[in-house]
Amino acid sequence: MGSEKSNRFRAALVQLRAGRVVEENLISAEAMIREAAKGGADYIQTPENTALMELEPELVRRQVQPEPESRPLSLFRALAKELRVWLHIGSLGVQQQDGRIANRSYLLAPDGSVVARYDKLHMFDVDLPDDETYRESDNFSPGNKAVLADLSPAGVPAKLGMTICYDLRFAALYRALAMAGANMVAIPAAFTKQTGEAHWHVLLRARAIETGTFVFAATQGGLHENGRWTYGHSLIVSPWGEILAEAGADPCVIFAEIDLAHVTEARARIPALTHGRAFDIEFAPLADAAAERQAS
Repeated sequence: MGSEKSNRFRAALVQLRAGRVVEENLISAEAMIREAAKGGADYIQTPENTALMELEPELVRRQVQPEPESRPLSLFRALAKELRVWLHIGSLGVQQQDGRIANRSYLLAPDGSVVARYDKLHMFDVDLPDDETYRESDNFSPGNKAVLADLSPAGVPAKLGMTICYDLRFAALYRALAMAGANMVAIPAAFTKQTGEAHWHVLLRARAIETGTFVFAATQGGLHENGRWTYGHSLIVSPWGEILAEAGADPCVIFAEIDLAHVTEARARIPALTHGRAFDIEFAPLADAAAERQAS
């Protein structure tokens, strides 16, 4: 019984509907993080853009700070220490020395220290139907490295692959994290309503199944002050692709009991991580293919 319990902890995802004023967003986030801790969570994750949902570059720049001066980061570090939880802030805008802004995720230990930082690799620069356009690179500069972090919620040793939102569409990143030792993957997000309805559940379950990892995806949900709709439906997914907990469209906290022994079980049943092979691509010219058909 003791060894079984040593693999288990309680996870919580905080789903928000952040607006355009940082201080108001921090009040909402703090209240829901406290709710998650009161519910017994050992690991708590918030969405991408926890402290600010804004599209206008100038308005973003006015409200972000360098990391040492970041009011949101200071608050969340103090909160992690007070509540004695592993607190994963999905992302904050952080001003860098070159004046550009990083979309940065933070993993905070129960003593309030910063265990890991991850800057979002892939920028969401897209033109969707119905004149819905996003240029994330107008506000943020991309990171240049993947991050794997050690943590121990409820004393359970774990390795967390850190990613953010649009990263979800790049499967090779998740395989690389799993091959490096990740047994959990974080995908805090602010998925649009349009793309979320089409792809959110499929992609999250696929990443879990492909890698045999637990997937934690806290997200924004609903109509924001800046006029943007986000999809919501924060999800916790098992290594077998089962949805363990799901939110709706509104702000809330969801919980799931996590047993990391299920990672080993899933990978033993489908050992795809050990079956990968190097390969070349052969291009068959169309003219040759047509000639073969005629000859046959």
